[in-house]
Amino acid sequence: MTTWSIREVPVSETPEGAWLLHGYADAMNDVLLDTWGNRDFERTATEILGAMRDQRYIRKPRLVAVADDERDTPDPDRVLGYAMVNLPLQDNTHTAGAEIGVRPAHRRQGVGAALYDAVLTLVRDTGRTHVLASSDQRVEPPAGPGTLAATTGVGRVLADDDGPRFLLKRGFALEQVERYSVFDLPFDADLMAKHRAEAEAHAGPDYRLVSWLSHAPEEWVDEYALLNTRMSTDAPLGGLDLEEDVWDAERIRVTERQYQERELELLVLAAEHVPTHTLAAFTCFMAVPNSDEFVHQDDTLVIKEHRGRRLGMLVKTANLQRLAAERPTVRRVGTWNAEENSYMLAINVALGFRPAGGSGEWQLKLS
Repeated sequence: MTTWSIREVPVSETPEGAWLLHGYADAMNDVLLDTWGNRDFERTATEILGAMRDQRYIRKPRLVAVADDERDTPDPDRVLGYAMVNLPLQDNTHTAGAEIGVRPAHRRQGVGAALYDAVLTLVRDTGRTHVLASSDQRVEPPAGPGTLAATTGVGRVLADDDGPRFLLKRGFALEQVERYSVFDLPFDADLMAKHRAEAEAHAGPDYRLVSWLSHAPEEWVDEYALLNTRMSTDAPLGGLDLEEDVWDAERIRVTERQYQERELELLVLAAEHVPTHTLAAFTCFMAVPNSDEFVHQDDTLVIKEHRGRRLGMLVKTANLQRLAAERPTVRRVGTWNAEENSYMLAINVALGFRPAGGSGEWQLKLS
């Protein structure tokens, strides 16, 4: 039977750091391919290292389970599984986010349990009281025996799937279910234009669209920071014990530099409330370095004071038109929404997003 040790991936490009980093990336991508059956979520070692380097706002330990080898051969294939831990340092410092994955060929041998024990030790040592984790699923099951509903009352997972079973055994509660949806391109240009025109007419002349790529203009950086802060309070959180996550211009600039190092590019589009020269809504695509056919639909938000004016439909249609024009090779957009977020889900359905799986969002309260 294979034995292993738990190591932390160093934030470096030394030979030791390189093979552990590549093993971490390879193990994660094996798990993602097994989970989803495609490579849309695949990550590169360069992107992962870029995310690890700046830890001003979040401490980011990355652990791997490494198969024992007397010579300690620097071989990424020795990495059997990984654990990602995020420890907020500014707000929500009572929480820790955790993700654990084991390569399919090495499951049910105790690797995941060993990684979890290492994570829990780390979390307790930092004084955290809540652990947040996710379990992915390709299809949300219908109501019936063997399913577990979130505490919100909306959305389900199969209780006996590997992820839910692992988390339930360790005392986690299912606090929310998210739907994953995919939009296929090219789209019906006339229908998209119709949706946008109707939204523009409903919003009226008090709103106009502004856009940028990865670097927010100085004119809008403070407003953009406020929108990111409001994302932490205005979006549905289910039963997750999360508080406001405050952003300012400096944090925006730090994150922009990190995205550049990770070779990620953003396409941001916002709605300005002209009378007050403030931003009322925004949406964002994230283009990844390893695919020119897939982009993530990152955050979309209409702040509460401006809801009811179809700004969500307006910014989403406008940014999809922009995506088609500026990134003609893109064939798929993937997005996540809480199942209780009926308004945003209705927009997605109207535009043609199709359900493609989802996730359970879990929480453990430590004694």
